[in-house]
Amino acid sequence: MFSLDMDFSQAVRLLTASLVPMLLGMIVHEVAHGLAARRLGDPTAHMMGRLTLNPVPHIDPLGLFCFVITSIAGGFIFGWAKPVPVNPRYFRKPARDMMLVGLAGPCSNFLQALLYGLIVAGLVVVWPEAFARLSPVQPSATQQFLVLMCTQGIVINLCLAWFNLLPLPPLDGSRVVAYFLPMRLALSYARLERYGFVILLVLLFSGVLGRVLGPLVDMSFRQILHLTLSLVA
Repeated sequence: MFSLDMDFSQAVRLLTASLVPMLLGMIVHEVAHGLAARRLGDPTAHMMGRLTLNPVPHIDPLGLFCFVITSIAGGFIFGWAKPVPVNPRYFRKPARDMMLVGLAGPCSNFLQALLYGLIVAGLVVVWPEAFARLSPVQPSATQQFLVLMCTQGIVINLCLAWFNLLPLPPLDGSRVVAYFLPMRLALSYARLERYGFVILLVLLFSGVLGRVLGPLVDMSFRQILHLTLSLVA
C-alpha cells in the first residue's frame, strides 16, 4: 500500500510493480465470469470476444484511472474492468446461475492471490537473501522488484475479491444476496444498481470502504503467506 509521505520515485516504483497484477486480476476476474456463464449455457461473452486475456476489450478507462489514483493516494486499492455481458435468459435456473457466475470472479482473484503466494514461497527458496533482513548479501533491484510485484499481486487480488463480494448491486456479492431473496424483494434490491456507483464512491472517499475491507484483506494476506511459506519452511 502507498502512504501519503511516500516520495514520487517510491510511488512510481510501487505503481509499476502493481500494474501487471492489477490488469491480470481485473481481466481474469471478468474472463472467469464469462467462462462460468458459457459453462452454464450463455455464449454471449464468447460471441463478443470477451473470453480473452488481451487487455484491450476489457479495459475501462475510468476503472484504470481509479486504480492509479487510489494506488498513489494509499489505502484501499480500487479499480475495475468492463463487465462481461451475461444474458440470464440462457440459464436453466437464472437466479442460481447468476449467483454462480457472480462468484466465479472473486474466486478467480482468491486463486490468483494464492498463486502469487506460492511464487513468493518459491522466491524464498531461490533468493533467501531477498527476504533475510540481516543478510550481508543485498538483493538486486530485479529481486526486489519481483518480490514487490508478487506481494502486491496478493494484496491487489484480495482487494478485488473482497470488494466484489460486497452485497451492493452491481457487485458480485449482490448476486449471492439476490439468490436468497424472494422474487419481488430481489427485483427491488436489483434497482439499487442505478445508485451503486455513487454509493461506492462515497464509501471509498469517506474511508468506510477501507475500514470495512482493510481488515479482511490484511487477515487474508497473512493467512496466504503463512500457508505458502509453511510449504518451504
